[in-house]
Amino acid sequence: MCCSSVSVRAWQDREMTERVGRLACTSIDCEDPAELADFYAALLGLERVIESDGGDVIVVSDGRIALAMMKADEYAAPTWPDPAQPKQMHLDVQVDDVESAVVAAEALGARQAVNQDNPAVWRVMLDPAGHPFCLTTDVPDVLF
Repeated sequence: MCCSSVSVRAWQDREMTERVGRLACTSIDCEDPAELADFYAALLGLERVIESDGGDVIVVSDGRIALAMMKADEYAAPTWPDPAQPKQMHLDVQVDDVESAVVAAEALGARQAVNQDNPAVWRVMLDPAGHPFCLTTDVPDVLF
């Protein structure tokens, strides 16, 4: 499910409270942290900012967002939409044009998922480790 299919109205009506913290990083399990870090760095305009000894953890960032690729020895790629191996997470990437973004993502090593519910607006892609992510022009204004 991508975020535009979720009702944002309910959150707008809630009274804001003091936050407990802020999201520092999204961590993504994978078999090859270097490959996935390079993919997301190129896709999102990020650069490597942290790399552990041995390369088991690599963090890419632009100073606002951070993604950490973490080696998982028994990693199994999601088989979404087949529930045999559920997706662990997915990212929604806002783009100006879905078709040109698909071409660019594929050039970086992504591939299109077989299941596409609304490909003109939400294109489901798979990163080199098999994690689904969406390229979309439909991002609610409330997010920014």
